[in-house]
Amino acid sequence: MIIRHIHQSVEQLLSEQAAVALLGSRQVGKTTLAQQIAKTRASIYFDLENPETIPLFDNPRATLSRHADKLVILDEIQRVPNLFESIRGLIDSYRQEGRGIGKFLLLGSASIDLLRQTSESLAGRIGYRELGPLNLLETHAAGSAEPVDRLWLRGGFPNAFLAKSDRSSMTWRRDFIRTYLERDIPGFDARVPAATLRRFWTMLAHHQGGLLNMSGLAAALAIDTRTLNRYLDLLVDLLLIRRLQPWSGNIRKRLVRAPKVYLRDSGIVHSLLNLGSLEEVLGHPVAGMSWEGFVIENIMAAAPDWVQPFFYRTARGAEIDLVLEFTPDQRWAIEIKRALSQPKPSAGFHNGSEDIKAQRRLVIYPGKHSFLQGSQIETMPLQTLMEELSRMGD
Repeated sequence: MIIRHIHQSVEQLLSEQAAVALLGSRQVGKTTLAQQIAKTRASIYFDLENPETIPLFDNPRATLSRHADKLVILDEIQRVPNLFESIRGLIDSYRQEGRGIGKFLLLGSASIDLLRQTSESLAGRIGYRELGPLNLLETHAAGSAEPVDRLWLRGGFPNAFLAKSDRSSMTWRRDFIRTYLERDIPGFDARVPAATLRRFWTMLAHHQGGLLNMSGLAAALAIDTRTLNRYLDLLVDLLLIRRLQPWSGNIRKRLVRAPKVYLRDSGIVHSLLNLGSLEEVLGHPVAGMSWEGFVIENIMAAAPDWVQPFFYRTARGAEIDLVLEFTPDQRWAIEIKRALSQPKPSAGFHNGSEDIKAQRRLVIYPGKHSFLQGSQIETMPLQTLMEELSRMGD
């Protein structure tokens, strides 16, 4: 059984807030987690994509108030935006009556839209948690024999990771992509053609971790940059794409200003590129950047919410794959290596670390042991760093 580390965090937030929004892409396990939480208390679940459920919310306040003594779970809440005003009114009335908090668990697949709607209607009444695909700490706890390579190859969507074979996992991921393109995304923006979006998605997979070149991508897709920006914003909103911003502190350097773009799930990268086995991935030019994106997502899954991720690159070649900024004056520089032997950082990493005044310099590699390179460079497995970061959030 997979134990989601966020479970306890959501439970804690429910004890502190009147409502909790759990954000995550489709099929990532939000409903399963909500059902596990529901077992610990009186609750009721509404699927707002089910046509039979929608008539119940013609009068949302009347429907919800019947369950004032329960945790109300509303799945795909962004589908019925007029619910937020009713939820706010009920929360305020519960507070006036002196009732307990922890009444609403809202599940959503579109982060920006949901954040906007809830921030306008539920300010001061709601807390947020993001549920990403399975990460290395979660799969390792489940007893996977080969947690790193299996997770990297298949990605972290539970059905893909837990499939009986690599072939079955690939089949699930292909179906997932098709469903997103043909059904789910048109539900958020009907103006996005499925064929164009698939080409865009595949292009991003080929350029995993590359600097965003909007004009080049738009020209290749024969669309204007404004339209392409809308497509990219949608994929970011659906928690499928990470737009990693460049670190831009107050230093006198010519810095790269364009963000990097990563598909957030490595299994989706491999599926779009038709790479069905570890050997095929390792033999493909995308291997290094796929691994880099995989490591970044796992690190951010373990890092406390207040940690901000960036990359760093100058016109003269100083470069850091990942900058973790804990405070404006505290940051770590991280270089990501796929090589098992001699994972030495580049000269550009040393220069970049000096530029940003990094308090720690880390090399993350797929080995099993931690060791020092010289007096400053800490080399360690991904899981070791994740465990350290997760303890910070406890």
